[in-house]
Amino acid sequence: MPELRKELGTRDLTLFIIASVVGVRWIAAAAHAGPGSILLWLLAVLLFLIPLSIASAALTARQPAAGGMYLWTRRDFGPWHGFLCFWVYWMAIAVWFPSAAMFYMSAAVYTLGPRFQYLADNRVYLIVSSLLAIWIALGTNIVGMKVGKWVQSAGAVAAWLLAMILGISAWQLWKRHGFATSFHLLPDLSWDTINFWASIAYALTGIEIVGFIGAEIKEPQRAIPRAAWMAAIFTALFYAGSTFAMLAILRPERISELNGIAQAGESAGSTLGLPWLSPLIAVLVLISAIGQFGGLGSSVSRMPFAAGVDRLIPSAFARIHPRWSTPYLSMIAFGLVASVLLIVIQLGDSARAAYQTIVSLMVISGFLPFLYVFASAWKIGKRITALSGWSVTVIAILTSIVPTAEITRVWLFELKLAAGTFAVIASAFFIYRRQTKGAILAAS
Repeated sequence: MPELRKELGTRDLTLFIIASVVGVRWIAAAAHAGPGSILLWLLAVLLFLIPLSIASAALTARQPAAGGMYLWTRRDFGPWHGFLCFWVYWMAIAVWFPSAAMFYMSAAVYTLGPRFQYLADNRVYLIVSSLLAIWIALGTNIVGMKVGKWVQSAGAVAAWLLAMILGISAWQLWKRHGFATSFHLLPDLSWDTINFWASIAYALTGIEIVGFIGAEIKEPQRAIPRAAWMAAIFTALFYAGSTFAMLAILRPERISELNGIAQAGESAGSTLGLPWLSPLIAVLVLISAIGQFGGLGSSVSRMPFAAGVDRLIPSAFARIHPRWSTPYLSMIAFGLVASVLLIVIQLGDSARAAYQTIVSLMVISGFLPFLYVFASAWKIGKRITALSGWSVTVIAILTSIVPTAEITRVWLFELKLAAGTFAVIASAFFIYRRQTKGAILAAS
C-alpha cells in the first residue's frame, strides 16, 4: 500500500476528532425539539458515543492502517461485506456534505439582516452557495494533512468559543429576565420530534474516523484512546450545554432548525445591546464548518484509497499526490457525488422538505455501516459495547423514516428514502461484481 505521512500526535488527533464530530447545526435542531433533547443527548452519549469510542479505539489499535471500518469489516466478514460497508458509509458522507452546506449557507445569510433573510429559503441560493462550499473545502484538503490538521484545529477551537459565547449570553439573560424556556427532563413524544431522535445519535458519529487515518497517527496505540476520551467528553459538554443555552435564550417554537443559531445570536445581541454578537457567532459557525468539512472530507477519502489498493474499485483511487501525499482522485470523485446528490435531492419539494429528506437519507445510510462496526467489536470481545451500539443503531434507523411536520408529501419523502437507500446498496453490488469479475478474467 502507498505510504501516507504520519502527521498527527495526540493533541492534533483530539482536535481533529472534535472538529469532525461536533456539528453546530445539531444544537439548533435539538433546541427546536425542546428541553427534553438534553436528556436525549446524555443518553446517546452513554449508550452510543462511548461504545463507539471504545470500539473504534480498539479496532484501530488492532489494525492501524488507512481504511478504518472497510479494513475491519473485510478482515472479519470478507471482501464483499468490507466493500459494502465502505460504499454505504462513503455515500452517507457524500449526502452529509450537501445537507451540512445547506445549513451553514442558510445560517450565514440569515445573520445579514431582514433584507437578506429570504435567501435562507431560496433554492437557487442554497444550491449555488452549497456547491461552492463543498468544492472549496475539498480543494483545500488536497494539499495534505500537514496543512489540513490546522484547519481542523481551528474548527475545534471555534466550536469551543461558540459554546462559551452561548453559555455566557444565556447566563447574562437569565440574570436580567430569567430563562426563556421552562425546562423539563423528559422529551416530548410526538411524530413531529421523534424523527430527531435519529439525528441526536447521528450527531455523535464521527469518532470512527480515527480508523480511516490510522496510518497517519504517531504512536496510535497511545494516542487514540487518549484522544477518543477527551473528544467524547468535550462533545457531550458541547451538545448538552449549547442546547441548554439556546433554550435559555429562546423558546423552542421560535428556534428554526436551519437558522436557530443565528436567531439566538440576534436575540441575545439585541437584548444585551451587543450588535456585533450575531456576526461573531456567524464567523465561528463558518470556521467550525470548514473544520468539519476538512476533517470528514480528508478522512473519508482514505476508504476508497484502501479499496483501490485492493482493486475493488479502479486502482487510480490508490494513487497519492506526488507532492502532497493525499488521495486526490478520491476527493474529486467524492465531490462530484456530493454535488449531484445536492441537486437531485432538491427536486419536487420545498427547500425545507428537501433538507429534511437529505438528513433522513444521510442518517439511514450513515448508520447501516455501524452494524458491521459493532459486529467487529463483538468479535474482539467488546460484548456490552456491541449490544449498546447495535440497539441505538437500529432505533436510529427506524425513527429516521418518520416524516416531520415540514414534510407535506409523505409519499414523496418515503419514496426518496427507499429509492436512495436501494440505489446506494445496488450500486455497491454492481461495482463489486464488475470489479471482481474483471479481476478474475484478468487473472485467467
